[in-house]
Amino acid sequence: MDLDRYCSRIGYAGPREASLEVLRALHAQHAEAIAFENLNPLLGLPVPLDPDSLARKMVDGRRGGWCFEQNWLFRLALEAVGFRVRGLAARVLWRAPDGPLPPRSHMVLEIDLDGRLYLADVGFGGVSLTGPVRLEPDVEQTTPHETFRLLRLDTDEYVLEVRLDQWAPMYRFRREEHLLPDYEVSSFYLCHHPSSFFRRELVAARAFSGGRFALRNNKLTTYRVGAPPESVTLPSATAIRESLERHFLLDVPDHPELAPSLARIAQM
Repeated sequence: MDLDRYCSRIGYAGPREASLEVLRALHAQHAEAIAFENLNPLLGLPVPLDPDSLARKMVDGRRGGWCFEQNWLFRLALEAVGFRVRGLAARVLWRAPDGPLPPRSHMVLEIDLDGRLYLADVGFGGVSLTGPVRLEPDVEQTTPHETFRLLRLDTDEYVLEVRLDQWAPMYRFRREEHLLPDYEVSSFYLCHHPSSFFRRELVAARAFSGGRFALRNNKLTTYRVGAPPESVTLPSATAIRESLERHFLLDVPDHPELAPSLARIAQM
């Protein structure tokens, strides 16, 4: 991890020490600078998770990525600063809390800061955390955007919920450490399995001060704190590409499948 390049990428110029203040600042600025997006699997491109590939794509290439890319890059940066970090895996409950139990397809981070544990996650898309939360159940915890809480299912398993109009479950996880090969298996599955919506649909999300942008196929929604959401339909491939560049701050890759893919999505 080239920490100077990473800090320049997210616009961070503060101290580099393992403190709660630094963790909060890095978490917020990463979420606002590096968008969640799935252009690689949509275009049939690989999603490598090794440090050099992450740096080339997300730091130097000014792209975003999905949870494995986002949180592994964030982990490398935190460790370079001096934080103690473990990777965990979660079962996503978002939009389907009462359905069949899903696989562990989401990466989250646990940070041990002076013996106190925190959960960090810059890769959950439209409701990614913009600040760490203490690994402490039954306590409402505010971040720069939403309020969250953890519910304990048993001694070592938790559910993370976000308060929107009402409390909504995001994912459940155990404090069992996962390593890079574990995430590579899950990432490969989401890239290649025929039922993976990441192969068919376009998703992008980015937080900004006071709100969020979210793109699902050709529908762009702007969420601002204290205001109703505003949605527009993007009518063409050109409009979708311009939104990716303007709202999500992406250097969109030149690829022969990009234009036809965005044209198909504009008709959805």
